[in-house]
Amino acid sequence: MNPQVHQAVTSESHTPSNRPEDLSPLLVIGSGDPVMRGYCLRRAAHHHPVLLIDSHPPTWQRAYIVDHETVDLRDPLAVMTAADSLAERWNITGVVTWDEYHLLTTARIAERLGLPGNSPYAVLAARDKALSRLRCSVSGVPSPRASWVTSPETAANAAEQIGYPVVLKPTAHAGSVGVTRVDSAQDLDRGWKAASAGVASQGPEGHGVMVEEYLDGPEVSVETVTDNGETTVVAVTRKRLGFAPFFLETGHTVVADDPLLETAAPVAQQALEALGITHGVSHVELRLTDRGPHLIEVNARQAGDLIGELVLHATGVDLARAAADLACGLTPDVKPTRRAAAAIEMFYPAHEGTLTSHRLPPGTSDTAMERLQWLRKVGDDVTLTPSSAHPNNTRLGFAIVTGRTAAETQRAVDDINRRIKFAIRPAMPN
Repeated sequence: MNPQVHQAVTSESHTPSNRPEDLSPLLVIGSGDPVMRGYCLRRAAHHHPVLLIDSHPPTWQRAYIVDHETVDLRDPLAVMTAADSLAERWNITGVVTWDEYHLLTTARIAERLGLPGNSPYAVLAARDKALSRLRCSVSGVPSPRASWVTSPETAANAAEQIGYPVVLKPTAHAGSVGVTRVDSAQDLDRGWKAASAGVASQGPEGHGVMVEEYLDGPEVSVETVTDNGETTVVAVTRKRLGFAPFFLETGHTVVADDPLLETAAPVAQQALEALGITHGVSHVELRLTDRGPHLIEVNARQAGDLIGELVLHATGVDLARAAADLACGLTPDVKPTRRAAAAIEMFYPAHEGTLTSHRLPPGTSDTAMERLQWLRKVGDDVTLTPSSAHPNNTRLGFAIVTGRTAAETQRAVDDINRRIKFAIRPAMPN
């Protein structure tokens, strides 16, 4: 498959014939959704000339790029060919992605072009949950008991050995697609159907289903920056989950100097080392059990759900810029400059159906609000659980609030939840 070559048509664009000799751009693989990932491209472009390889010709991205190619991002060979084509025209200084599904291709491009980055094997170890569990178990990282299975029968045997409740999840998916808790053998068929449906469209880095010990306790993520094997823990994100037996993230809070840093940071650093992650910004998910923090998974890229924005509001550390700088072989500035708190609250439908109205009447907490964003428009069908076909239909919108403390942001979140109004016409039964 030959990539389509396009030159961006903006006033800031540079062509190979007139570019400055010292212009060494950053290559971005997949810009992502402009609402949830647009800030990553914007921050990268503020400090580096940017080249883009994406699945569609650029629209909103044009203001931030100097050149691009359009290929099917699901085709690694096509992406590699596009990268080679851009490398012929530009002196590429780094390559980065913030998309979970393009991590391995990005690592291979970095290796091929001799650019900074994680080894493909380390990225594979993070993407493939079965390999990740194995490497972390060998390295003594506190982790749930787990088994890799390929059939309902082997899933049932694994669940009996581990002990209920268990969690079933696709081996190489993301975004909570197919992840479900199973409390008894009677519920296993339901859990298997949810997980195996996710398997059908998961990334090629893994196959099958993981059956894992359910870890009871609060969930957090650790946001890290790793430079030449040295990991700095920047922040802990406290998560709010809902809609059991699924694990939908309903909100996140980041507080500067969170006391959980002391206990969560060592496990995150240990997990990154076990997988061989030596480079970049990572998002490490943990459960705080009565036996201490235990690893859920390592995501070798920037966090989703605008957590990078929360970290910036709370600490002043710009993880999007850090990822871009690291990709270009630069040492990022991760020194905190703020002592504050920030939170994001997601709005979910009460039931499946069609969204008929949504609004947020004015209130006292509006002074704390940094951003209000509706993700679904009136007339859209909405669902309660993420699926491969409709991974984003679960959320109606979100609000980001800031304050001096976690308590201040929580009061603002509670006030917004009391005021938010939306109506959904129930789906008609089949």
